[in-house]
Amino acid sequence: MDEHTRDDSVEPPTAGTPTGWHPAEGRWEHETLRRAVVHGVRLYNAGSYHEAHDCFEAEWYNYGRGSTESAFLHGMVQVAAGAYKHVDFENDDGMRSLFETALQYLHGVPGDYYGVDVLAVRTTLTNAQTEPTLLEGWQIPLDRECPTACEADYTYAERLE
Repeated sequence: MDEHTRDDSVEPPTAGTPTGWHPAEGRWEHETLRRAVVHGVRLYNAGSYHEAHDCFEAEWYNYGRGSTESAFLHGMVQVAAGAYKHVDFENDDGMRSLFETALQYLHGVPGDYYGVDVLAVRTTLTNAQTEPTLLEGWQIPLDRECPTACEADYTYAERLE
């Protein structure tokens, strides 16, 4: 683990054994990545796409090009931006472009990465290319649930600015 991605306050997954979790050691490989994912997914699921984007983007800067962590986070940045284009601006061409890029970044990322059901994300992005209304009400699964934001998630995102 890199010291700059360490945060002992980050909790274990609530379900399963996702890639990134080391049960024998009782910790995440990159704890700050998990923290950003939890806040980002909850904010996305609450429809706060801009704030979710910020969570993923801020953590993305911790990783160099070519790493799975970087590809995953860059993909999730594109997911949030694409949803923002669709919902807030009714710009489905912009959404499609961002989702196409997201799919490229998420290609090869493990199916359950830091608790995110990446397969479900890829499937939804692919299907939304031809049927954008699939995004309406869709939530990103995290630890086999679809959690939504609480005040702590908004506070986290505000501190990133």
